[in-house]
Amino acid sequence: MSKFGFYLFILVSFFSIGTAVAQKADSIKIDTNTLNKYRINPPKNALPVRIRPVLITPQPIPITPIDFQISYWRKSVVAGLNLNQSTFSNNWSGGGVSSFALGANFDFKAEYNKQPFSYTTELLFLYGISKNKGQYSRKTNDRIFYDNKIATQLSKKWYFFGSVSFESQFDVGYQYTDGKDPLLISKFMSPGYFTESIGFEYKPVKYIDIRLGTGTARQTFMLDTTIYHNISGNYGVPPGGRFRNELAFQVVSTINKDIATNMNLQARYALFIPYNNFDRITHRLDATLNARVNRLINVTLNGTVLYDITTNKSVQASQGLALGVIYKFPN
Repeated sequence: MSKFGFYLFILVSFFSIGTAVAQKADSIKIDTNTLNKYRINPPKNALPVRIRPVLITPQPIPITPIDFQISYWRKSVVAGLNLNQSTFSNNWSGGGVSSFALGANFDFKAEYNKQPFSYTTELLFLYGISKNKGQYSRKTNDRIFYDNKIATQLSKKWYFFGSVSFESQFDVGYQYTDGKDPLLISKFMSPGYFTESIGFEYKPVKYIDIRLGTGTARQTFMLDTTIYHNISGNYGVPPGGRFRNELAFQVVSTINKDIATNMNLQARYALFIPYNNFDRITHRLDATLNARVNRLINVTLNGTVLYDITTNKSVQASQGLALGVIYKFPN
């Protein structure tokens, strides 16, 4: 065998042995689960690791206390002034009389409400006067009204209450008759009324209040004994007397509601039924519609309907419409 043949034989033999070894290695089975285990969760590092604890120290934060007080009071003040004036020259062909009218009102209300007790007070002043050319000035409105009520809650809508009220006028009042001098028929505390009442109060909604005074007493005062109102029999007080007391059942219903934007309706109805004389039942309704033009200018429509046989045997009524300045606090 030549050298070339020998070397070729050796090369072929070496190539055959390598191929056989490679085929044997490919046939070895490998556990892939173990392999993936080590890939996902490698063994722990054998080197020591130092862990330092984190120290958290609380630090106080200064808080300034809020300075406030809870107020159980709600107060309001309404003051108004109305002016009406007209002037005509002496040769005005349409005819007319120069006149001047002035009206003022003041209304203070305060309410204290801390369950189960409540207290309400109201002070109302009304006065108006007019002057026509060639005549004396005359009153158009005159009233003093002061009401106080304390109540304790019995249920969601019912209360037990006690109240005291006072009513009179500022100025003298005259009865005018054509062709005769004016007749003085009233003045301050002639008449004047004090009314004390206890009973139950019903409040179906926030803006309606109904009092049922099962135990009510009213005192009528005539401090000026020279006054005699012959139309009514001197307001129920015997002529020359100063005082009269009556026990009665009383109903007082009030409403105070905003019926439209910038428009408020207030009304108060009082029914007085004497226990010993049903012929002297008294009805009085006072209503005021207030429309706000802007922050200061208001239009006010008010009216009163009264039936009281101690002042007149017929139904009495008064009505007024005014445009004026009014201030309300809080505004």
